[in-house]
Amino acid sequence: MPTAANPNLLEVDWSTLPRPIDDGAARHLEGLAVPDLALAATDGTRVSLARLPGRVVVFAYPRTGQPGEPALADDWDQIPGARGCTPQSCAFRDLHAALLAAGAARVFGLSTQDTDYQREAVARLHLPFAILSDVELRLATALRLPTLTVAGHVLLARLALIIDAGRIAKVFYPVFPPYRNARDVLAWLG
Repeated sequence: MPTAANPNLLEVDWSTLPRPIDDGAARHLEGLAVPDLALAATDGTRVSLARLPGRVVVFAYPRTGQPGEPALADDWDQIPGARGCTPQSCAFRDLHAALLAAGAARVFGLSTQDTDYQREAVARLHLPFAILSDVELRLATALRLPTLTVAGHVLLARLALIIDAGRIAKVFYPVFPPYRNARDVLAWLG
């Protein structure tokens, strides 16, 4: 049951939320080689984005919530770019087949939450792709990914990466509204 602290995770009036700004924190990413770091995935594997052949789509988000559970912070919705992890994930779910048809070899979500927490989201949201855990911030640190700190937790800022054979070809940042990110990625792939 939704609470005031964490209402329905899919029903959002985006016009009431603060829009994230392009602070330049992702400008350096295009053209970078992805470091060879194995991240735990919700499907039980370890994935190095540097070693995957072909075109890979990775969308990063701060953290998924659970319906009825309190948000990480009382002012979560007022943090620019914080709200919308579930709508973003569901949009990538809904367009997953189209993304693959447009040339993506793989699609992954990415957050700093641990794999057990992420598995709950994969099951609840029926995601057809794995979510990668950067709980130790190894990838975030190596790539200098944009982050935000909320209630003592370092979280990834919302963005999407297109990685071609281990090199970042395109960055989508900032992402707003989150549900539109998958469509924007699909349009770029198309």
